[in-house]
Amino acid sequence: MTSKTATFGLGDRLARWLHLAFCAAVFVFLIAPMLVVIPLSFNAEPYFTFSEGMLALDADAYSLRWYRNIVEDEEWRLALANSLFIGLAAAAIATVLGVLAALGLASPAMPGRALVTGLLISPMITPIIISAAGMFFFYSSLGLSQTHLSLVLAHAALGTPFVVITVTATLAGFDRNLTRAAASLGAGPLAVFRRVQLPLIAPGVIAGALFAFAASFDEVVTVLFLGGLEQRTIPRQMWAGIREQISPEILAVATFLVAFVLVLMGVVEWLRRRHGQEGEPAR
Repeated sequence: MTSKTATFGLGDRLARWLHLAFCAAVFVFLIAPMLVVIPLSFNAEPYFTFSEGMLALDADAYSLRWYRNIVEDEEWRLALANSLFIGLAAAAIATVLGVLAALGLASPAMPGRALVTGLLISPMITPIIISAAGMFFFYSSLGLSQTHLSLVLAHAALGTPFVVITVTATLAGFDRNLTRAAASLGAGPLAVFRRVQLPLIAPGVIAGALFAFAASFDEVVTVLFLGGLEQRTIPRQMWAGIREQISPEILAVATFLVAFVLVLMGVVEWLRRRHGQEGEPAR
């Protein structure tokens, strides 16, 4: 009996170590290409490879020149301003539309929920080149091509599915007896949503808004189709830099984007944990 227990214990430990090794290998495979960008952005030479001085950890081989160039370059500043404006405006519109759609889909009386859900999340599975081409012809016919408004609306359409999914998942565990109780006390639909539903689904709403902002901030294909020189965003500027003049400035911007994604993931994880703690019954 003892030998069998020891055998099972050894097998469990071996399986656990194999599982951890596999997870580590997947992590390195996915993350390593992004992590390589960070030290290369501090290269004192205008190359995309590690110099001999960098490999030897020579202090003179490292520099902040590419970060200074970004701060001082007017085109990069314009791209950052456009990315923030378009991303925030698109995220706001996507959040409103996504929350309204999720509330409708969560209603048991909603007919054809599966079909409507499929239509709402179709921008996530449709090849972006097809969506961008269709948006180009649509907004061009309205005279909105190469305007900030067309990019805001296009990015809002691409970001809405993220809000729909996160808010719908949050509403899956929502206790509808709370809304019935509020309605029985005389609260109208708007008051019920503002005072009962919204506080409870706020983590899902915020997470969806963050994902919608990230989707807009990272999008380049629709900007290539719909944007002009005045609508260049950071991804569009990076694309232009790769095609026109390869510079480590792109690596410096990529480092900023990696840091932004890490902060975004941290906020989403914090919201998830907080929502989970709030959903636990009191002991």
